[in-house]
Amino acid sequence: MNILSLFVLVPLLMMLGLWAARTLSQVRGVMVAGSSVLLLLAIWLVVDYLGLRAGGATEEMLFTDSVMWYAPLHICYAVGVDGISVVMLLLSAIIVFTGTFASWKLKPLTKEYFLWFTLLSTGVFGFFISVDLFTMFMFYEVALIPMYLLIGVWGSGRKEYAAMKLTLMLMGGSAFLLIGILGIYYGAGAQTMNVLEIARLHIPEEMQRIFFPAVFVGFGVLGALFPFHTWSPDGHASAPTAVSMLHAGVLMKLGGYGCFRVAMYLMPEGLAMWGDVFLVLTTISVVYGAFSAVVQTDLKYINAYSSVSHCGLVLFALLMMTRTSCTGAVLQMLSHGLMTALFFALIGMIYGRTHTRDVRQLSGLMKIMPFLAVGYVLAGLANLGLPGLSGFVAEMTVFVGSFEHTDLFHRACTIIATTSIVITAVYILRVVGKILYGTCHNPEHLKLTDATWDERVAVICLVVCVAGLGLAPWWVSDAVSASVEPIVSQLSVFN
Repeated sequence: MNILSLFVLVPLLMMLGLWAARTLSQVRGVMVAGSSVLLLLAIWLVVDYLGLRAGGATEEMLFTDSVMWYAPLHICYAVGVDGISVVMLLLSAIIVFTGTFASWKLKPLTKEYFLWFTLLSTGVFGFFISVDLFTMFMFYEVALIPMYLLIGVWGSGRKEYAAMKLTLMLMGGSAFLLIGILGIYYGAGAQTMNVLEIARLHIPEEMQRIFFPAVFVGFGVLGALFPFHTWSPDGHASAPTAVSMLHAGVLMKLGGYGCFRVAMYLMPEGLAMWGDVFLVLTTISVVYGAFSAVVQTDLKYINAYSSVSHCGLVLFALLMMTRTSCTGAVLQMLSHGLMTALFFALIGMIYGRTHTRDVRQLSGLMKIMPFLAVGYVLAGLANLGLPGLSGFVAEMTVFVGSFEHTDLFHRACTIIATTSIVITAVYILRVVGKILYGTCHNPEHLKLTDATWDERVAVICLVVCVAGLGLAPWWVSDAVSASVEPIVSQLSVFN
């Protein structure tokens, strides 16, 4: 069996094991075993992939395999990975593993919760290994559908409203996406839905003009593209901790990945026509998300709007279309995935003890729960781009690559986007100073305890990853840069 198919098979086996489990300890055992296997698979895949590239493998995709599913429409179960896919699979495995421990004490209906959580992860893994448009779309839908129940049943606050709003907006994006995929298939006159083979064909310019915005918006909705981002803050704020981690950390990356792999790669002339329009929208996303985070008082809403800004930066960098900026976009996807997962994990742990996420009602937590407080400080420093942590590497690569353009329009957009760094520092430092330092004004909070062993496992894993990417980014950037090159080369012909 192809190694990539194991990323789909293992979650399916996990779901079977969860269905058969009868006790809480059995449910936890299945999740720990399955998520550990996925993490080990992802690490093995990274090592093997880098070894093959170092050994001289030059194919655009490695570990490829294809099995016909539906011959009349030439739909295949086709898989393969490049450096971008490998990094995203590793990120997904890390978030699933740490999310399992972050949900260790979740009640009620723990078994049912993990079943839906695992189904969501199945869609994510399947999406990143797919190179067939229909298969990719199928896994994309599998990743979206469980969100309604995960938020509507196990969420908090206005969970029904948030779940319905998220579902309707993302399903609307899916409708645009399906139209765009069919347009690509018939427009190219293809006898296959394989992305690599369609890229060698030419879709008529007038069809690219129509279907590029459909595909870009379809994926962009999930990537929090302005003005289609409004589902994101409500969905993040209402979701349970591990779902917020997987949603913001991985699911939103499907948007940026799809925009780059499908919309931009297959329709470069459509990108030339519409690129500046979407660049303006992504610039607005970056700055608007940061400003919106400043005025929030709920910890989850602060991080949710911060995610709008940072995911906007991913699309912004991709639309700059330089090799450096696109490499930075993938680094930003990885960095933001780790940072925001760490943030949501810590916020969930703090909320589980204090029963509030209101910044105005929290203070002096450093003395009460020092482990969680130090983790929050590190997440904040990574978010505002402190050198030595992942945020600095990603944002510097994005902005340096974006400033390679010499024309006024692109440089003006870059300068505007860089203001988000200052705004991010404002809301991060304000929140850290308010909730962690000073005197604790609530006597009930003085009785609280610090992190338990399961919470420490999740936090330590994510902190190590954030610091590791910041201190040793070269293996990621080298792998990603080589995979970005063929796509950027195709784009440069028409731009």
